[in-house]
Amino acid sequence: MSKKHSMLILPGDGIGPEAMVEVKKIVAWLEEHKSLEFDISEDSVGGAAYDQYGTSLADHTLEKAKEVDAVMFGAVGGPKWDGVDYDKRPEAGLLKLRKELNLFANLRPALCFDPLVDASSLKPELVSGLDIMILRELTGGVYFGEPRGITELSNGQRRGVNTQVYETYEIHRAAHVAFDLAGKRSGRVTSVEKANVMESGLLWREEVNIIAKDYPNIKLDHMYADNCAMQLVRTPKQFDVILTDNLFGDMLSDIAAMLTGSLGMLPSASLGEVGKGALYEPVHGSAPDIAGQGIANPIATILSFAMALRYTYNEGDAADLIEEAVNDVLANDIRTADINQPGMTLVSTSEMGNHIVDAMQKLES
Repeated sequence: MSKKHSMLILPGDGIGPEAMVEVKKIVAWLEEHKSLEFDISEDSVGGAAYDQYGTSLADHTLEKAKEVDAVMFGAVGGPKWDGVDYDKRPEAGLLKLRKELNLFANLRPALCFDPLVDASSLKPELVSGLDIMILRELTGGVYFGEPRGITELSNGQRRGVNTQVYETYEIHRAAHVAFDLAGKRSGRVTSVEKANVMESGLLWREEVNIIAKDYPNIKLDHMYADNCAMQLVRTPKQFDVILTDNLFGDMLSDIAAMLTGSLGMLPSASLGEVGKGALYEPVHGSAPDIAGQGIANPIATILSFAMALRYTYNEGDAADLIEEAVNDVLANDIRTADINQPGMTLVSTSEMGNHIVDAMQKLES
């Protein structure tokens, strides 16, 4: 009998719940047709959790997340919760999940599907065949560094402080993941920081060089973050794996996402130590302006589930099937509103999910 895969679904806010419904369709198909077994529980996070529990991540929800193999996460936030205390805001729930589960490695692929080459803002020859993996260190750096806060000064001015700080072990473990990934891809790592103006960046560069000695077959380059941003929109296919810190990774992965044609297409994985939890989520946000209209693109969430199959559940064949089905649907000019073009078939969120399930069925028959 196959192993039952445990998963906690946290649909979140905005378009998160709509997209997650489509993942559930694929789970049901895999259970029926591929003999996979899932043990799924569901709870609230973000603004939805604040409305229900008075906090963006309830203690019992965190405990559930620690007990399962993987968490499927929708998206959080929206103007409804703009006035909520900082430590209870929707985004705080996600940050706490990452920290408490020790999910230090954020994998953000920027893959341009052939049918979407013309949807990119760059020339087709720059993005055709694009396949970049950005590894963003996720639990250190300026988002978590201390001291932080806003203080009133005696002269009537106010001061805002955030601290960029990294320790050796944080850099080493992220670097190991990046080099391991590169070994399964094209064998190239570009480490990105600002070593020219930041001591934390200099430490990053020096420590990555130390880890590189363990991987003699991987080519390592270093690049300043501002230059990397420019190169991503100049000649993006020069990159294979980009290794960078929390702040720069946040920015560079969003730049890379738009190279693919739509933020609604991009998945991500947040990983910790092997076998000790993982979180999978789309790169896009909660998009409250279109929530409830049934027009959101569910593909990023679906591809995030495919990453869960690949990296947590060791079901690579099922992940390949989903990705191939997505490509086939796009090749048939079926589009949600964010990637639609004249002459193509515009579909709803639910219809896109149905088309992907149908494509999986055809590929298997």
